[in-house]
Amino acid sequence: MRLVAALVLLSAVAASAQEIGSVDTVFKFFGPDHKIVVEAYDDPGVSGVTCYMSRAKTGGIKGAFGLAEDKSEASIACRQVGPISIPKPIRTQEEIFSERTSLIFKRLRIVRMVDPKRHSLVYLTYSDRVIEGSPQNSVAVVPVEAATPIPLR
Repeated sequence: MRLVAALVLLSAVAASAQEIGSVDTVFKFFGPDHKIVVEAYDDPGVSGVTCYMSRAKTGGIKGAFGLAEDKSEASIACRQVGPISIPKPIRTQEEIFSERTSLIFKRLRIVRMVDPKRHSLVYLTYSDRVIEGSPQNSVAVVPVEAATPIPLR
């Protein structure tokens, strides 16, 4: 039981965001300013790949208390930042990150897809809602050396 809890905690830590920096876009007299944040996400299933995502964060009083709804727009750039290795089989399509961007119904997601024909990893970011999602999205591709196997499950 402890091992399962530790693995869940480890995977949650591996998929968490690290804020790289931000810029203010709108001054708010009360609460934090509206801003664009750049965050780094290490792929939890593929060592050596990091995705950098920029997205809007709503400030003000609602933003300070986590009640604001962030915009759906996001941009992603994924890069090889070290030797790529895939220690255990990965799915051909798998969500590697998800974060709430409104109080209840909206989430920002990163999905990894495998393109075996081109020996590449494709990363897609998008936002969805329980009732209606957004068609706005961004995609990035990381080629994997032919000598490095991509084990699929």
